[in-house]
Amino acid sequence: MALATCLAGAPAQAAVPDSPAVTYTNPIAEKRADPHIFKHTDGYYYFTATVPEYDRIVLRRATTIQGLKTASETTIWTKHASGVMGAHIWAPEIHFIDGKWYVYFAAGATNDVWAIRMYVLEGTGANPLTASWTEKGQIKTQWESFSLDATTFVVNGVRYLAWAQRDPSVNNNTDVYLAKMANPWTITGTPVMLSRPTYSWETVGYKVNEGPAVIQRGGKIFMTYSASATDANYCLGMLTASAGADLLSQASWSKSPTPVFASSAATSQYGPGHNSFTVSEDGKSDILVYHDRSYKDITGDPLNDPNRRTRVQKVYWNADGTPNFGIPVADGVTPQRFSSYNFPDRFVRHYDYRARIEANVTKLADSQFRVVPGLAGSGTVSLESANFPGSYLRHKNFEVWLEKNDGSAQFASDATFQRRAGLADPAGVSFESYNYPGRYVRHWEFLLNVQAVSTATDRADATFYAQ
Repeated sequence: MALATCLAGAPAQAAVPDSPAVTYTNPIAEKRADPHIFKHTDGYYYFTATVPEYDRIVLRRATTIQGLKTASETTIWTKHASGVMGAHIWAPEIHFIDGKWYVYFAAGATNDVWAIRMYVLEGTGANPLTASWTEKGQIKTQWESFSLDATTFVVNGVRYLAWAQRDPSVNNNTDVYLAKMANPWTITGTPVMLSRPTYSWETVGYKVNEGPAVIQRGGKIFMTYSASATDANYCLGMLTASAGADLLSQASWSKSPTPVFASSAATSQYGPGHNSFTVSEDGKSDILVYHDRSYKDITGDPLNDPNRRTRVQKVYWNADGTPNFGIPVADGVTPQRFSSYNFPDRFVRHYDYRARIEANVTKLADSQFRVVPGLAGSGTVSLESANFPGSYLRHKNFEVWLEKNDGSAQFASDATFQRRAGLADPAGVSFESYNYPGRYVRHWEFLLNVQAVSTATDRADATFYAQ
């Protein structure tokens, strides 16, 4: 008996998701590390990043995230010929504060390239690519020591600065610190150390916590940061605090014991890190922005390897309100999730290679699929696994399984579908079998099958929402 109608308390149908699917094609920018994308109220996305020459600050703008890939690039500031701000121009971020533009960046000096400190530019003008920029100088902290990766955010009307810095009394590289701000280039009060690299995954190559980035949701503050050397070991950790807590108390923050985003050999993405966050064009999805490389092995110092690329993918949210970043997805089109029309908390996922719908899929990539051109014919689609590239949802004995493409015509036909407007709601999507017209992917006792549909229940079971 179809659980869609006979399970006690089962919902009749789902509302259209608050956060519909977004699709981007990675990478967004070649040879651009430490990326920062800011969506402004003027309808433009502004993008800046570290260039491999480490000698200048660049900006792009476009009305879409994908448009940043081909947008023209403007140099708004160039390193000094001598003295401070003369070397290692790293990790710029652009923010709009009280009617002016601010770029935070790190720089060394010509006489000591490793005397890395944090600096601020102020821009006046509607468009930062053509704004008039002035130097506001160094952000002074509690020590005159290696410091970088400044970011700023507001909680409950209070503006904070988070950054990475070396404590001269400790034998490591950098910790993450937080302080209130008196103005966009000055901190005030006593900074607090939020995180120190102590876990094994934070100390590979170097003992590093750096690149803090903040996303807020549901009364919680989530601060991601990057850890370990900037090679394939680079990864993201995360700190969490309540928005109502004293953010300047280390006790208010909890630290994830494992990385929340790390290299994936399956998708050939290595060393994901130094992220920022932005939002989709419709404002309904949170977007993770980060860099990585498409290969694991690096010759020489990773800092001399120019091939870190800017990439984006959607952030999903677990039932407990925490962000789920999944894995760095493969290059090309980004994957989607498909929620059930009549069981809105359940998503299509593979488990032991059998396709089903299930709630609370915290192993996010099991429930992500790339909608790619159909293996068997033009105008059709196939659903490729996010964490098993080259494997597709296909029907076998009318059951839907995830299997590796064996190159056969039979596999191609079984793994190809006509994408239709949702049978129960045209805002949704239904997948009609390519080689068995009239049969659709539908759930039956939570397992996916390819079956004929005739009743309202059938149509509901065969309808999904892309998220």
